[in-house]
Amino acid sequence: MRHRRIDQLMTREVVGVRGDTPFKDIARTLSQHRVTAVPVVDGDGRVLGVVSEGDLLRKTADQAATPGGLAAVPDLETWERVKAEGTRAEELMSAPAVCARPEWTVAEAARLMEVQKIKRLVVVDGDDHLLGIVSRRDLLGVYLREDDEIRREIVEDVLGDTLRLGPAALAVDVLDRRVELGGRLPFRGMVPAIERMCATVDGVVSVSCTRLVYDVDDTEQGGGRS
Repeated sequence: MRHRRIDQLMTREVVGVRGDTPFKDIARTLSQHRVTAVPVVDGDGRVLGVVSEGDLLRKTADQAATPGGLAAVPDLETWERVKAEGTRAEELMSAPAVCARPEWTVAEAARLMEVQKIKRLVVVDGDDHLLGIVSRRDLLGVYLREDDEIRREIVEDVLGDTLRLGPAALAVDVLDRRVELGGRLPFRGMVPAIERMCATVDGVVSVSCTRLVYDVDDTEQGGGRS
């Protein structure tokens, strides 16, 4: 199946900052380019880390403490305190950066974002050179695929190339990215496999197999026909 790769979705024109870029210049860069984070790179374009609005806000909040007024941000870890006191990108950034490779699939990138609890991934090559950035919004773009495109991929790739079923073997209906399968299969054990494979097609929201019937129940409980 033709899963969308990160290099098909990522933003390639990415603005970065150097490690010695001061706080105000970072804030100006974020504002001018209307982004929420920028990678920090060295002179060869290798990614050192990422500095985000959150990093800058942590410093701003910590500096809000005034005699008799607001208190400093409470309960900061030591490393957070160091970042809050930083003045340059290399002091403010989160490092090492959480990165993705251009050949990764949407599912792989989404899984890493979920595990790391982040909103974006820096995309690098094998030598950690900056190639682009992919965001949650970019990944969600696969759910904007047209129903006809999803149906064609299921019929050709899942049913045809993978399962070797003819184009008329099963009825495939796709509406609002919800897939409904109908028709007759030789074995009941094929149903969950087909359902799982269809569910992994980029853009599919749900899969229904209630209209599928089978000739032989080859499951443990089976032995009959349907």
